[in-house]
Amino acid sequence: MVSDEALAALPKAHLHLHLTGGMRHETLVELAATHGIRLPERLTDEIADDWRVLGWARFQRLYDLARGVLRTRADIERLINEIAEDEKAAGSRWVELQVTPTGYAVRLGDVVTAVEVFCAAAEAAQRRTGVGVRLVVAANRTRPPWEAEMLARLAARYQDAGVVGFGLSNDERVGRVEDFAKAFRIARDAGLVAVPHAGELLGASSVRRTLEELAPRRIGHGVRAAEDVTVMSALAAADVACEVCPASNVALGVFEGHEEVPLRPLEEAGVPVVLAADDPLLFGAGLLDQYAAARDSHGYAASELARLARASVDYSTMPDEMRAQTHTDIDSWLTLRDDSGRDGLD
Repeated sequence: MVSDEALAALPKAHLHLHLTGGMRHETLVELAATHGIRLPERLTDEIADDWRVLGWARFQRLYDLARGVLRTRADIERLINEIAEDEKAAGSRWVELQVTPTGYAVRLGDVVTAVEVFCAAAEAAQRRTGVGVRLVVAANRTRPPWEAEMLARLAARYQDAGVVGFGLSNDERVGRVEDFAKAFRIARDAGLVAVPHAGELLGASSVRRTLEELAPRRIGHGVRAAEDVTVMSALAAADVACEVCPASNVALGVFEGHEEVPLRPLEEAGVPVVLAADDPLLFGAGLLDQYAAARDSHGYAASELARLARASVDYSTMPDEMRAQTHTDIDSWLTLRDDSGRDGLD
């Protein structure tokens, strides 16, 4: 079996991580104390093992409360730097961090200032850690489509400052996918990758509509596509990757356990799969835990884990030279291990 240390040494990219959700628990508690914010026990205590009883609405409320501790530019700088440090420790060469500027605008000044703060913090974190840090500006699907269109235009303006993608997040049961088609067209025409959420709280039809209406490069989650072979075939034909976040799926009750997350069915249907952590602050599981779940619950051997890591690199916006070097380093990692995970030099 591939060891935890070997999983951390496996070069990879992290493509589905939300800003607040990437916060360290101790940072959440410290910032709350600094700003005089009283958090509920669910956030001050160690994260509970079973979040399924909370439901989406409670999860979103707690996420919003956690975001409330981020009050200043310095808070954002600290957060993104710590995220980069944690990604480096997990073997990530590249992270695409999802931000919804409207959720931070009031405290940082306005939406434009928020984006500028995120971009500057990402650049500084990259300089300090060596991890490539890029941003995905996401619209909130519970808000009106005109706001998404405004954010798409804003994201396009900041491509040279580190914005690489445009997303659509929050409760996918709210809002019609087609209402956001114009926003995604604006983003794609500007050269941003389209990475909307779909197929977690709703089934395969949500994935199909998202594929047809938003022309994504990747879909956040997308796991419910496994309920319909024709939808998986469509994803495979379009070469659209699913950002699978096992801990999130299990914690929110989409699946009863890690063994039910359809990693193999998706891959066997030709759907590219990249593993991601979504919101480790709330689910208590970072990127390495997702790879460990593939190993422990699905029996993925070294070559299969390397395949997942390669997919994360291939479907990222990583520069070509860096992509090629990371592929070489993944190959080197694999040559040291047979499929039992043992070091080939032993």
